[in-house]
Amino acid sequence: MKPAAFKYIAAESLAQALALKAEYGDEAKWLAGGQSLVPAMNLRVAQPAVLIDLNPIEGMAGLTVKEKPTSEPHALVIKAMTRYRTLERSAEIATHCPLLHETMPHVAHPQIRNRGTLGGNLAHADPASELPAVMMVLNAKFKAQSVRGERWIAARDFFYTLFTTALAADELLTEIAIPLQPDTPTARTRTCFMEIARRRGDYAMMGVAASVTLDANGVCTDAQLGYLNAGDTPILATQAAQSLVGQSISAAQIQAAAAIARDEVQPPGNVHATVAFQRHLATVLTKRTLTTILDFRF
Repeated sequence: MKPAAFKYIAAESLAQALALKAEYGDEAKWLAGGQSLVPAMNLRVAQPAVLIDLNPIEGMAGLTVKEKPTSEPHALVIKAMTRYRTLERSAEIATHCPLLHETMPHVAHPQIRNRGTLGGNLAHADPASELPAVMMVLNAKFKAQSVRGERWIAARDFFYTLFTTALAADELLTEIAIPLQPDTPTARTRTCFMEIARRRGDYAMMGVAASVTLDANGVCTDAQLGYLNAGDTPILATQAAQSLVGQSISAAQIQAAAAIARDEVQPPGNVHATVAFQRHLATVLTKRTLTTILDFRF
C-alpha cells in the first residue's frame, strides 16, 4: 500500500513548525517517530494533506531533572521527541521513574523502540498502548505549545476518547513532566507494571500499572491503578485504589481491590479476548501487581 499524495515539510525550528500547524490546522500532521502514523497513511486510514517533520529540529529530545513551572517543585522532564530506546536504557529513568523503566521493554519491538517517540505515542492516544496508562498513574503533566502560547495539561485530563486528546488543532506536545517521589524515612513508593499479550510485542489484551505508597508502619497512604486496553481511554480504577488507602494491606484486601477494579474497567473486547476474559485478566493482573509491590513492604 502507498499513502495518498501529501505535501512534506521538514521543519527547521519549533517556531516554524508551530507556524505551519497554525496555517494548515487539521489538514497537517506531525511526523515524530512515525511508527503509528506511517502505517496508517500507507493503509489510507490517515490522509493528511501536509506532513510536518519534527525530526530536523534540535533540542526536542532528551530528559533532565529540573524545576517545573507547575505546582510540584521538581520533576523528571522528558522532551517529546525522546525515543523509546533512550527511555529504556536511561539510568535517570531507572533511578527516578522505575515504573516507566519497567514498562519500556513491553512497548512493541526493539525496531519500533529505536524510532518511536514518547510525545508521538501520547498524542496518538491509543488506549491499548502502555504509556498513556503509565503517565496517568505517575500524575504526569504535558506541555502543549502553539503560536498562541503554551499550557500544561494533566495526563488525567489529556485523553478524551479513542485517538482523541485535549490538544487543539494548532498545538504540539513538547514536554512531559513527571513529579518525583523520593523515598523518605516515613514513606516509600513502590510500582509495578504487568501485561498479558498473545505474543511479546503484540498489543496487550490487558495491562496494569500500579503504584503504592506505604508509611513507616506499612500503612498505605496512596495507591494508583491504571489499565490499558480497558476502555476508549486509559482507565484509572480510582475506587479500587482508594479501597487500599489507610490499610495495612492484606491478601484479602488485594482480592477485594481486584474485584472492584474488575467492575471499573470498560474493556471493548476483540477477536483475541472477549469482554469477560479481559475483565478476568484485569482481576488477575491487579492481584499480581499488588502482591509484587507488597513484597517490598518494610
